[in-house]
Amino acid sequence: MDFYRIAWLIPILPLIGSFLVLFIGKRTPGRGAPIAILGVAASLLLSLGVFFEMIGGRGVYEREWHWLSIGPAELGIGVRVDGLASVMFVVVTVVSLAVHVYSMGYMHGDKRYTWYFAALSLFTGSMLNLVVAPNLIQLLVGWELVGICSYLLIGHWWEEKANSDAAIKAFITTKSGDVGFVLGVALLFGATHTFNMREIQELAVAGEIPRALVTAGAVLLFFGAIGKSAQFPLHVWLPDAMAGPTPVSALIHAATMVTAGVYMVARLFELFASSGAALKEVALVGAVTMLIAALLAMVQDDIKKVLAYSTISQLAYMMAGVGLGGPAAGVFHLYTQGFTKSLLFLGAGSLIHAVHSNNLSEMGGLRRVMPVTYATFLVGTLGMAGIPPLASFWSKDEIIGAAARAGGGVGQVVFVAAVVTAFLTAFYMGRALFLAFEGEYRGHGHPEESPPVMTGPLVVLAVLAAVAGLVGAPFVGAFSRWLEGAGAEAHPVEPGVLALSVGVAVLGLLAAWRVYGRGAPARDPTLSLGFLTRVLVNKYYLDDLYLKGIVRPVQYPVARAVYWTNQRILDGAVNGAAILARVFSRFLYDTVDQLGVDGAVNGAGRLVGGLGRALRALQWGRVQRYAAAALAGAAVLALLALLKV
Repeated sequence: MDFYRIAWLIPILPLIGSFLVLFIGKRTPGRGAPIAILGVAASLLLSLGVFFEMIGGRGVYEREWHWLSIGPAELGIGVRVDGLASVMFVVVTVVSLAVHVYSMGYMHGDKRYTWYFAALSLFTGSMLNLVVAPNLIQLLVGWELVGICSYLLIGHWWEEKANSDAAIKAFITTKSGDVGFVLGVALLFGATHTFNMREIQELAVAGEIPRALVTAGAVLLFFGAIGKSAQFPLHVWLPDAMAGPTPVSALIHAATMVTAGVYMVARLFELFASSGAALKEVALVGAVTMLIAALLAMVQDDIKKVLAYSTISQLAYMMAGVGLGGPAAGVFHLYTQGFTKSLLFLGAGSLIHAVHSNNLSEMGGLRRVMPVTYATFLVGTLGMAGIPPLASFWSKDEIIGAAARAGGGVGQVVFVAAVVTAFLTAFYMGRALFLAFEGEYRGHGHPEESPPVMTGPLVVLAVLAAVAGLVGAPFVGAFSRWLEGAGAEAHPVEPGVLALSVGVAVLGLLAAWRVYGRGAPARDPTLSLGFLTRVLVNKYYLDDLYLKGIVRPVQYPVARAVYWTNQRILDGAVNGAAILARVFSRFLYDTVDQLGVDGAVNGAGRLVGGLGRALRALQWGRVQRYAAAALAGAAVLALLALLKV
């Protein structure tokens, strides 16, 4: 079977599943969940078929069908299948299938259970459409759909104001970045008269587009990626997005929404590379973001927020990897993090399901009662820390090595930030592991291991998080060939970089063990750093800055202006129109209707009545009077005749 040619079914099947769940799900066994799972599972099978064709040497397949024309713009819909798309297909569908199955247990009894699975499948299909898109318009459709789905799923429990606020914050913040993205699409179309990404990049590489326009277009597109992939300064929405169900968090953080920005930069890498300034911006934003997010993760009590800031930091690694080492370096980390991060989020969900709390301060001692969750979470923690030979070690090491090889100002900044962040990552992940599983239980009730429908996906993801990175190891180098072609070779192992990378990870874990190895200490040192702790707890005061410096100054004057406009102008116009209508209707009633129409009708009636009365006076009904009248008339006529003579 030619899987490349039917790759268009990969995003279609989850979308069909979403439609069926929405309209008939409640009337089917399982309330729609099996339908959604079947759609994603079918997409996974097709994705594996495409993936194996790709590693078997299949090249690029692109086909686009005409959709509609708007002036000079030709809009199409189609597919582009290559190494990058093949890898993303597998990551998205594997993680999504695990999340769907896991959700059957986690969301059991939820009153919007069917709606949840419809939205989850729509989320998956939207991301797959973004991956397969050959042009910027189709990519933009998927881009916006994943934003809408994240809004719906983050606010799934919208009855609580905090959840509703988190959904709105995520939507508005990411839309701020999307303004730049849309402007970038428009600018590039204006310069090239095409939306096809391959054609745009060929023109950029050939120098057919002015360098200034290439830079401007790439920077504007990257602004959209800053919002979607939660990079500084638009990263503030992602920690609050933890208000949604934990499986949603796993899907957002590991395979959809936040990976869209990284994927877009990798897909348009040649465009970014045609402007050295844009590519340097990608790397520098990644360097800043990875460090500030790792520091924020150290002071969180909510286990999901620890992982949220970890996601921001690891996304920044990916951005820096693309900016310095090319698409293979960044996408390799996306690939390994897809399995590792989804494992950690679903593990956190298992903990929350057991203790009914997100807070690490209400956990502890769970290693004995939740052995499967502990073992899988340990794999995820060691992988995140960068301990070999787990998957994330290879991809993190590749990015640090790329920064070391790049040299120069940008390379040095990224290298230092990446090494420091590696230490911090090992520390805060060790902190979360030990606070959750070691020491004495500090919560309420009697926690138990999660059911098999939840632990099963954890085991599968733990295996993938352990071994999936070997394909990108320097002695294998398969991942680079997948993305860059048969001629690509993995960079050789650099002993110094390797030793440094592993060394800082081990030091971070040992530091965490020293402080938290016996459970929660009497005084958490990360919360006892004075001014630094206050800055971190308040998230660098960025939320306050945005709220008090932008939202409220804009909100209140605008709100007052809108209120005044509504009351004085809109309501005034409506009320004035009503008054005018009343006056005009009174005029019509009193003058035209009463005096004119009714007057004419009544006057005619009175005239006819008067004539009738006059004629009635002549109708006496007595013969004598008629004879006398006739005689009188004859006399008058005779008199007139005599006078005439």
